[in-house]
Amino acid sequence: MTVLETDVAPGAEPVRDAPPRGRQVWRRLRADRPALAGLATVVLMVAVALAAPLLCAIEGQDPTTFHSDLLDSARGGVPHGSFGGVSADHWLGVEPATGRDVFARVVHGARVSLGVALGATVLELLVGIAVGLGAGFGGRRADAVLSRLIELSLAFPSFLLALALMAIVPQSMPRPLLLACVITAVSWGNVARVTRSQALSLRGRDYVDAARLSGARPSRIAVREVLPGLTAPLLVLAALKVPLNMVSEAGLSFLGAGVRPPTPSWGQMLSTATTWFRADPTYVIVPGGLLFLTLLACTVLAEGVRRAMDPRWGGRS
Repeated sequence: MTVLETDVAPGAEPVRDAPPRGRQVWRRLRADRPALAGLATVVLMVAVALAAPLLCAIEGQDPTTFHSDLLDSARGGVPHGSFGGVSADHWLGVEPATGRDVFARVVHGARVSLGVALGATVLELLVGIAVGLGAGFGGRRADAVLSRLIELSLAFPSFLLALALMAIVPQSMPRPLLLACVITAVSWGNVARVTRSQALSLRGRDYVDAARLSGARPSRIAVREVLPGLTAPLLVLAALKVPLNMVSEAGLSFLGAGVRPPTPSWGQMLSTATTWFRADPTYVIVPGGLLFLTLLACTVLAEGVRRAMDPRWGGRS
């Protein structure tokens, strides 16, 4: 919107309003090459995960079929050929001992690893925001109770709790959904702590006082007045949560508490590959390299989002 001539002091040139926040953030991100590279990598990984059935159809393989004829039984089941049996029919080779196509398992495993990480991040935001806003606007007693609950969540050994929850939850529950819920149960405390801290800092702002004086309920003030002001820190925290949740899923699958065979995930493939890293290093490098690349891209993107949303950012906008 352009300022009218009548709104400008005599002799002064009209001043245009600053661009909307979203456009400003996007301009800053476009000027940050590492963040753009991270964004492109994340988008590519998500696209590969979504297109897994199509990519497997193009290759002509699936993630569950055994190819025992491609294995060298004299060497304990190591694939024939170089680089784990890479060929025109098997683009990344085959698994040792089973002969299943590695490319098909990797792209289908991306669906599990990324799906669990993104699903857990969304659930953590929902739970953390609800608890954090309840602590910030629920009065002294609610703040005391919810703050102790947040501290307990942060203090408890999360990985041990995750393993315990995986053991007691009914096995009939879909495993990826179970993983997302378990990761949420042990990791929502950080989101709640950030939300509560920001809510307490915004609670004394003039527009919040005006809404309170107008008779608005605390829940309405929290959602309509305070929550929009939490967008920047929560968006950055969510971008950081995705790689952390991928590591959690990989760790649980590595320990055998994740998805069950024949459903693949990158963590499960790494767990299987530990016994083959000398005989067939390709089988370790492929899922491990993809997991590392995705985590690095998410971390770089999160740092770029943090810089782009920083009001003290000194670059061009």
